[in-house]
Amino acid sequence: MSTPAHHLTPPPRAGHLVVCGDDALAQRLSYELAHVYGEHVTVLLPSVHRNHGPQIDDLARGGGLSVSVVEAAEPDDDALRSAGVSGAMALALVYRDDRANIHAALRARRINPNIRLVVRLYNRKLGRHLEELLDRAVVARIGDLSARDVTTTVLSDADTATPALVAAAISGAGKVVQADGLLLRAAERPADERDPASYLYTLALASDGVGGSPELLPDDGAVAAAGRTRGRTVLETITLEEGGGAPVNRPRLPQGLPVATLFPPRLRYAIFGLVALLFVFAGLTWWVTGDPPLRAAYRSILDVFGMGDPAIGEGTGRQVLQVLSGLAGMALMPVLFAVVLESLGTFRTATTQRPPPRAIANHVVLLGLGKIGTRVLDRLCDLGIPVVCVERDPQALGIATAHARRVPVVIGDVTREGVLEAAHIGTSRVLLALTSDDAINLEAALYAREVDPELRVAMRLFDDDFAKMVNRTLRESYPNALTRSRSVSSLSAPAFAGAVMGRQILGAIPVEREVLLFAAIDVAGHPELQGQTVAEAFRAGLWRVLALDVADPAERRADLGRDAAPQRDLQWELHPGYLLRPTDRVVLVTTRQGLAQLLQANRGPTPTH
Repeated sequence: MSTPAHHLTPPPRAGHLVVCGDDALAQRLSYELAHVYGEHVTVLLPSVHRNHGPQIDDLARGGGLSVSVVEAAEPDDDALRSAGVSGAMALALVYRDDRANIHAALRARRINPNIRLVVRLYNRKLGRHLEELLDRAVVARIGDLSARDVTTTVLSDADTATPALVAAAISGAGKVVQADGLLLRAAERPADERDPASYLYTLALASDGVGGSPELLPDDGAVAAAGRTRGRTVLETITLEEGGGAPVNRPRLPQGLPVATLFPPRLRYAIFGLVALLFVFAGLTWWVTGDPPLRAAYRSILDVFGMGDPAIGEGTGRQVLQVLSGLAGMALMPVLFAVVLESLGTFRTATTQRPPPRAIANHVVLLGLGKIGTRVLDRLCDLGIPVVCVERDPQALGIATAHARRVPVVIGDVTREGVLEAAHIGTSRVLLALTSDDAINLEAALYAREVDPELRVAMRLFDDDFAKMVNRTLRESYPNALTRSRSVSSLSAPAFAGAVMGRQILGAIPVEREVLLFAAIDVAGHPELQGQTVAEAFRAGLWRVLALDVADPAERRADLGRDAAPQRDLQWELHPGYLLRPTDRVVLVTTRQGLAQLLQANRGPTPTH
């Protein structure tokens, strides 16, 4: 039996956008679509009293935005129709439950075959199959998909945010976006440092005061005027094959037996000592008795292991040598057996929870093994970076991944004394605090600062104002330390919003608390681009053309961002005089406002609400 839906604010209108969900991503996505793109948004959520429901309700009632709220326990057919899916342009399903998003996507496609779907799924493989399934359903019902503005896009907020979080762990300041077999690295340069010759463009100038905002996509005049008084963020390209100093995603090796765990150094040293001892006594036996080498080796083995064959009636040298061999064997064998038993115990626990090695150093302490932490752990392991995880829930999602990757895990509450010490925070290179609780992440960061005032710290914080205050305070208290705060929802929302508006977002790069987007745009229908040169198409503070898709229009790939293979369909470092044609597709870096302006120009005048 379906639960009736309740309109808590004015009902939706035709041609609007629908967002289903009640977490941080749903809140940020609703704000992004209404504030940046000027669209009317209807939010379908289970309750305005739980999770981020109160904040979403505030957007609708007092935020000055065109937002409607519909309350329904489940996104069934009646709830989706009440939210206006029948006449909506696009639907974003961002529940935290993959199963709920899949069921709602199937229902929505049946209710409105023409609707554009953006589905949040953590399971990558399932997401690819779902995209094919839903688009095939459209073709079966309305005909040619290519002639209609109907698509299904499956995104993961974990995948969108992971590159920025991993970059914070690797370099503290670098940000990486992957596109068409290339790594785009946004590197932060101090005010007194010259830009390297390899950089392509200046993406941003750092904020010039406390509480200020960075200047995104400045023109040459602004860069020259800033001189060496403001830091800057520059863009570099690095090939995946060459690496160029950037981490390269290497294929995983098959996970076999942990040979290094079964044969630790002490066991290998003991075995080497035993073999060396046998060679010494074999040589001495051959020299004293004159036996053939094989017989001498055999008799020395029997002597060392005390296996009989006494040297009765033989020469004194041979008898003395046998006694010495037996004593050496008696002294060595207990040591060998002790090391073997220790190794077997270590091997037995290698497939269960592994404590951090005593001598571990220069590692990453990863706090939190939820969906975000698990993706970050996978990426760090692929890059060969040592990790020690801390998680208070023994049944957390990432425990199995850490187990498969043979990564040490400390089970415990990080707010309790001794937990971070067990993870060897004092010898680590960086702390990544990625739990969903801002207070826990901040407490862990402050405690780590006490242990090592210069430790690099990257925190997951949701609230922007709170994050700015924390960053400013930590910079003043620990001027030599590097602290970064990242919001998964703020990193993911622009990509989801771009997909809702029908644009392919390759990635997002954080600049302080702002975001720059890399988007693939067809030139046709955009007067700001069509018929303009690359130099003329540049708009300071809005967008800059970076690359040209040189593939034949009929053979262009649907997704440049998630394809890790080096296809090289993009041409970088375009000549400023290159004239953009209607058949071209370009990759540009843009602000959220710039992308919204391109979309509004392409669709006509912005609707008034």
